[in-house]
Formats: sequence, structure tokens, C-alpha cells
Amino acid sequence: MNKRTASVQRNTVETKIQLSLTIDGSGQASVETGIGFFDHMLNGFARHGLFDLEVKVSGDLYVDCHHTIEDTGIALGTAIRKAIGNKKGICRYGDRILPMDDALILCAVDLCGRPYFDSDVALTVDRVGYFDTEMVREFFYAVAYSAGMNLHFKQLAGTNNHHLIEAMFKAFSKALDEAVQMDPRIVDVLSTKGSLGD
Repeated sequence: MNKRTASVQRNTVETKIQLSLTIDGSGQASVETGIGFFDHMLNGFARHGLFDLEVKVSGDLYVDCHHTIEDTGIALGTAIRKAIGNKKGICRYGDRILPMDDALILCAVDLCGRPYFDSDVALTVDRVGYFDTEMVREFFYAVAYSAGMNLHFKQLAGTNNHHLIEAMFKAFSKALDEAVQMDPRIVDVLSTKGSLGD
């Protein structure tokens, strides 16, 4: 099977992004966003999902981190959608309950083509490093809507914001890895409609 891969270039007045994603990778990453904690999260996403990811972002960080993080989410979601292509033979659904110290996060993914995002994770501090915690929701919302996926998070336990956010990124990577796996029993797409929306 050919490796499923996609590259996205997104240039606006606010950000310039080059991103490439290989679904069938080995967890290699090269990430430069200018936000250390965000780099750490994206590296974890690649490593634990066994995706190969290259990201280079030049954003207007003199304003704040919002545009850099949200636009990277748009680029990553677009790359996921392009890389999985017509979705023939993929499992479509994935989920993971992932522990990280005090944090316990459930993530569920449906690559159905109909975007939806929901999260009840309660973050209680404004920032982790130079990463505004309100941007967690904006990032995953952007990924979900650009990829055309249902994406849900549930907080089962935890109080440390670093652990909660990291558990979200890792749980997402594991759930997505499950959803994109090929199953030889699925001869077309896993849908009674005969197609998964774009």
C-alpha cells in the first residue's frame, strides 16, 4: 500500500504555514511554531499516533498565539482530510481513554465527513508556558471542521492543566490512528449510504 500523505501550504497576513503529514508513518516529527508548549503537543501527537509530521509556522506572535494555533489546526485538519482520501477501507471510528498522571481523557473520532466538535475538559489556568489554554478548544475545533470529522473529548479525571492538555493531544492521536487503519473486510466505505461526505 502506498503511504497516505498530504502537504498543505497556508499563507495569510497573520500566518505562513507549511505542513506535511504522513498517516502511515513511524512517529517522526519536525515542528517549529514559535510556541514551545504547542511544539511539545504536536510532537506528542505525531509520536503517539505514529504519524510523520513536519510543521513550520511563522505567525504574528507579537499579537498573541491565537492565529498561529488556530491556523495550524486548520492546516492539520486539511492535511488529514487530504491524506485519507476517499476513505475506502478505513475503520472510520476510533476512540481512546488515555491516562496521564492525574488526568484521564476520553477521545472519540468519526471520520464521517460531517464536522462536529464537543469537549467538556475544564481548564482552570489562563496559560501553560506561552500557550493560552483557551486555544485548546480553538485548535481542535479547527482540526475537526477542516478534516470533516466528529471529535469528542470527555474529562474523566484530572486537575493539572498541562497533564489534561497533553492527554487530549495523545488521546486524539491514538483515536485517529485507530480510525484511519485499513480493514480488509471493508471493501468500500463503512457506511450504509455508500459514501462518506466530503
